[in-house]
Amino acid sequence: MLVLVAPGQGAQTPGFLTPWLDLPGAADRLAAWSDAIGLDLVHYGTQADADAIRDTAVAQPLLVAAGLLSASALADIGAPGAVAGHSVGEITATAFAGVLSEEAALGFVRTRGLGMAEAAAVTPTGMAALLGGEPETVLPHLEKLGLTPANVNGAGQIVAAGTAEQLAALEADKPEGVRRVVALKVAGAFHTHHMAPAVASLEEAAKSLEVSDPRFTYVSNADGKTVASGQDIVARLVNQVSNPVRWDLCMETFGELGATALIELCPGGTLTGLAKRALPGVKTVALKTPADLDAARALVAEHASA
Repeated sequence: MLVLVAPGQGAQTPGFLTPWLDLPGAADRLAAWSDAIGLDLVHYGTQADADAIRDTAVAQPLLVAAGLLSASALADIGAPGAVAGHSVGEITATAFAGVLSEEAALGFVRTRGLGMAEAAAVTPTGMAALLGGEPETVLPHLEKLGLTPANVNGAGQIVAAGTAEQLAALEADKPEGVRRVVALKVAGAFHTHHMAPAVASLEEAAKSLEVSDPRFTYVSNADGKTVASGQDIVARLVNQVSNPVRWDLCMETFGELGATALIELCPGGTLTGLAKRALPGVKTVALKTPADLDAARALVAEHASA
């Protein structure tokens, strides 16, 4: 069973979209999306530096556009066994699953990025990945420091979020068993109460969306449950900006569904790394550049023939 997943914010790197523009129609699609949402995706995906694409209002639409471009390059993928996305990648998954049109998904993520950027500007906040340690030790330690476990990713990784002072205290006082604390390339404490102001703007934006039920099994990152109603999925998209991502539970669900392969859309790497540790035996392909498409197609063909 094949699972298709989309990465979240922090996966972007300068120039990562450049090779994708060589695919037929890619430049035209990006130009049209750029006009629709008022953001030059081609510039930010090919020429902008790391600081420019770290901006939440830029990074989020850029990641969804990249995911959709790479998904369209796998047009013959057929029906995957399940789809899911990490944080903003969940919006990519909704478009691939037919819950939202591509244009609607990009408009919604533009609103999301702007709202979250505005919320992040209120107080200096951020996020940091804790590598190693057991949840029963790490989670109480984060609570003691006033931090939120914003991403519980499984495979020995929890991402903490909070104020700059709280994150500095974490660096100085790591939980037992944690090898490293790695600051993430994001501009705020996403999936925490700090993002609550963005929820209202998303609730308003959701009212005008044309929503369909998903064509494929859809796994929500709120709790790892499968969701069959498009309206329920959109409601979860609204609420997830101020609530933790439970990618560990998503991977548990992939296992329960019988996943044997996983493809991560562009800019892939993070979620396949987690899957290799948490889902041993599951074959993975990360779409970093178009050069990875042949391996992805081979994996699709293998599962189609099976």
